[in-house]
Amino acid sequence: MCKAVHNWDMLCFISICLVVSVLSTHRKGSSVRSHTIKSAQRSVTRVLSVKNGGRRGKWSRTEFCARGYHASGFLLKIAPKQGKGDDSGLNAIRLKCRRGTSAPNTGGTITAREGPWGRWTKAMNCRSGKRLVSFRLQVQPKQGTGDDTSANSVRFKCRKINGGKKGDLGKSGTRGKFGAWSKTCPERSAICGMQVRMAPRQGVGDDTALNDVRFYCCK
Repeated sequence: MCKAVHNWDMLCFISICLVVSVLSTHRKGSSVRSHTIKSAQRSVTRVLSVKNGGRRGKWSRTEFCARGYHASGFLLKIAPKQGKGDDSGLNAIRLKCRRGTSAPNTGGTITAREGPWGRWTKAMNCRSGKRLVSFRLQVQPKQGTGDDTSANSVRFKCRKINGGKKGDLGKSGTRGKFGAWSKTCPERSAICGMQVRMAPRQGVGDDTALNDVRFYCCK
């Protein structure tokens, strides 16, 4: 009888430990777990990147359009020239999410991370039925003792999800040169999410804000 009670107590103790362990793991990894679930909602076919992006700062979380939506246009947040002040160039990218070709059928916008300087440009949109499928980044190289700005602008190619001809979309910034085009989203997919590399405010240092970006293609 005593042995049976002892075994029951041990089982209860083990069960309690397992519950506490699971709860503790969930709390510690909650941000990672939610990010994984969010990513799992989209079927990523390719990650688009370029080689000329800046190297300052850390990568943000990846943000995705809602399931079934893809990027049909974009806006840029750009800081104008400051004269004798510190220039930072491109501060953020905002993607417009859309499903289908009906104008009211939009999925809002996504922005992975936003720098503190500049103003948003007017939206630039693909032609009806087309989505963003490739990009290139305009980056100013390091200036030594001069004023660094890193990324200044981005251009995209638009295409129907099922394939076909591609058209350019975007404008040039004030500094730097455009690098090579990224790979293109496979057929039956288009850009649906992004992740940016953002340098934090430097105070007395040289602010460069957005340095690099990756875009995600989804079915």
